[in-house]
Amino acid sequence: MSVLKTSLRNFLAHKGRMALSAVAVLLSVAFVSGTLVFTDTMNTTFDKLFATTASDVTVSPEGATDDEAPQTGRPETLPAALLDKVAKAEGARNVQGAVASLSVTVVDAKNKNVGPTGGAPTIAVNWSPNELRSVEIASGHEPRGPTDVVVDAATAEKHGLKLGDELRTISVTGDFTAKISGIAAFKVTNPGATLVYFETATAQRELLGREGLFTQITADAAPGVSDEALKADIAAAVGGGYKLQTAAEAADAGREELAGFLDVMKYAMLGFAGIAFLVGIFLIVNTFSMLVAQRTREIGLMRAIGSSRRQVNRSVLIEALLLGLVGSAAGVAAGVGLAVGLMKLMSAVGMELSTGDLTVKWTTPVVGVVLGVVVTVLAAYVPARRAGKISPMAALRDAGTPADGRAGRVRGGIGLALTAAGAAALVAAARAEEAVPGSAWLGLGVVLSLLGFVVVGPLLAGVVVRALGVVVLRVFGPVGRMAERNALRNPRRTGATGAALMIGLALVACLSVVGSSMVASATEELDRSVGADFIVQSGTGQPIVPQAQAALEKAPGIDHVTEYKWLDVTVTDPRGKKAEQGLAAADPTYARDLRRETTAGRLADAYGPDAMSVGSDYATAHGVKVGDVLTVAFKGGKPAKLKVAAITSDQANVDKGAMYTNVTTAARYLPADRMPHSLLLLAGAKDGQETQAYQALKDALAPYPQYKVSNQADYKEQLQDQVGQLLNIVYGLLALAIVVAVLGVVNTLALSVVERTREIGLMRAIGLSRRQLRRMIRLESVVIALFGALLGLGLGMGWGTAAQKLLALEGLGVLDIPWPTILTVFIASAFVGLFAALVPAFRAGRMNVLNAIASE
Repeated sequence: MSVLKTSLRNFLAHKGRMALSAVAVLLSVAFVSGTLVFTDTMNTTFDKLFATTASDVTVSPEGATDDEAPQTGRPETLPAALLDKVAKAEGARNVQGAVASLSVTVVDAKNKNVGPTGGAPTIAVNWSPNELRSVEIASGHEPRGPTDVVVDAATAEKHGLKLGDELRTISVTGDFTAKISGIAAFKVTNPGATLVYFETATAQRELLGREGLFTQITADAAPGVSDEALKADIAAAVGGGYKLQTAAEAADAGREELAGFLDVMKYAMLGFAGIAFLVGIFLIVNTFSMLVAQRTREIGLMRAIGSSRRQVNRSVLIEALLLGLVGSAAGVAAGVGLAVGLMKLMSAVGMELSTGDLTVKWTTPVVGVVLGVVVTVLAAYVPARRAGKISPMAALRDAGTPADGRAGRVRGGIGLALTAAGAAALVAAARAEEAVPGSAWLGLGVVLSLLGFVVVGPLLAGVVVRALGVVVLRVFGPVGRMAERNALRNPRRTGATGAALMIGLALVACLSVVGSSMVASATEELDRSVGADFIVQSGTGQPIVPQAQAALEKAPGIDHVTEYKWLDVTVTDPRGKKAEQGLAAADPTYARDLRRETTAGRLADAYGPDAMSVGSDYATAHGVKVGDVLTVAFKGGKPAKLKVAAITSDQANVDKGAMYTNVTTAARYLPADRMPHSLLLLAGAKDGQETQAYQALKDALAPYPQYKVSNQADYKEQLQDQVGQLLNIVYGLLALAIVVAVLGVVNTLALSVVERTREIGLMRAIGLSRRQLRRMIRLESVVIALFGALLGLGLGMGWGTAAQKLLALEGLGVLDIPWPTILTVFIASAFVGLFAALVPAFRAGRMNVLNAIASE
């Protein structure tokens, strides 16, 4: 009990010094808890949506997929006659036919796309009584004829739509217009999709091409009939060839489709939280190490009056436990707030999430508190053991920092060995000839080199800080030299503080090198491979509708337009081995628009009658050579015997591994309604008319805002923007670790000021001004921050270089070091050091000189 009382008293006595460590725990736990609450809330939102919209049994075409057949732009269909068969099944009630398509674009009277921009789909459906499960007409009325359309309330509000406004719907069957007759409000949360409703005959005709077709048939079970029993009865009534799902099975399928996206988001965010925890460990270790050092005499007195090593050890660990509990509890609460903030952010980019669905499972606070406490106690274990080793004789000495001016030889040896091993692993990754073993070497190299730099940090501090002192501090005269000596006074502390900042900046540098190299590699390959002047495609992967393609082909100044379609096929090699493959069907001009190197044959010959090409990797794996005949089974069509006329090199990155054939060849084996529309179009301008042709293509596509015309400069800029946006998101998440590292610098300086109270008083007494004192502390902070930045940026560039060499196996062969970014981060680190020193320097400057001299 006395140990607990002592721990509580010490914790409360040093609560100010513990505050920043508690903030680090709070931030890390908040990120974990916020991630869990956010993903649980998303699951709740979609579960409610699935439960509300799903009928007891749904009948779909056997080949139906969740992506609504984007290659053809038309979903798989069922004959209307099947509706009667389902209705006659025993136990079936409320049988309805549904029409739904995701391959549409809806524009307003100003030709502005009213669909979501954040990745959610635009869905066109027929209005039926089933829709009243999830929505209600808030104003107007349901669609009653071919000129009526109902739009969801969120879309109407976002785009300023009102009753009577005209909307144009673009699908592969053509364009059609309708006026808003009603606005539907969701009874449950709409996660961000745009929905438009038409009367059934209009939906069938305009979305599916003709009346008498449905994409699904739904049925509810009569009272006393289970979903499974109804499913069996409907199966017996309709026979085989259809996909039947109960409400639970449909919901499970929806969750499974969503799970991949949610898991990637969840584990990525938890990974960044783990980085923040790792950085926080350095802060906590430093905090307790310095507190133990400052209480050396106090602990010596405790030992002198009978406290055992175990009791002293336990006392420090109890303080860590209290710190972990306080920080974790606050972190869980902050995590809920963070989750709400993430929901607002997602709403801003198009995914609507209601705070009414906010889900905090009991496991979330448990995980947050346990994780925070365990990490805090483990981080405090080494300082606690050090405290337990303090002898009673320490009561007779002045309190102060233990003599660890130079790192131990054992520690230095271990650090150098780990660093050397990490460097060797990174070299092995860079020289790997296959991606899988290379990735393993890269991961090992990152871990070992990071551990090595952390362990050898005190040794590096002595060398790097002295070098930085010559460049940065000496210009400030005696104050600069004192700042340098203060940073060198305790290399272990300086190394740990710098290491916290090093981790975040190493990841920033690594990702900057990888991102910049990806852009440079893609740009070089575009220059080398792409011969087309213009590329036309949708940002959402929708096919090019025929009316848009026809408009493009009529544009003046165009020499040719190349179609590019993607077909799902099963290829049987000469040995009889089958493989699911993608086959690119294109016009012969594609061989000019995309210059692919061949290892055998001529690519132009692959566009001849009943000919094709294969990639070199496939040819090697299946023993295929030029002249061999492959059996190609087209999905939804007839099998074909195609002769291999060329083998393309898979050293390229664009279209790597693609197989090619002529569009006319594919058309012989696929019915017209099964032939996919072009995923993209490539166009060449007539000589000397590039500028006019560029504008003509834009004008031709003006009525179709879902597509974008890009010349090669535009395409490179888009690629750079996409990589830049991704890196900015990652940098934003890494900012948490950097914030925790900055707190570590603040805490180190604050505790260092307390530790040097008497020394500061003496320096002030012999003439050091407050301004000089504050400058000294700021310079000390700057040099520690620059030390961490140098280590982090150097380590990160090493990681990034090894990663790029590994990516070269996938065709990204250009190494590009983004020196402007690296230098900007390094200079920014100096300002980070200045910022971190503001409060400690201010507090040091306010010390009473006499009180400081009298302190022990």
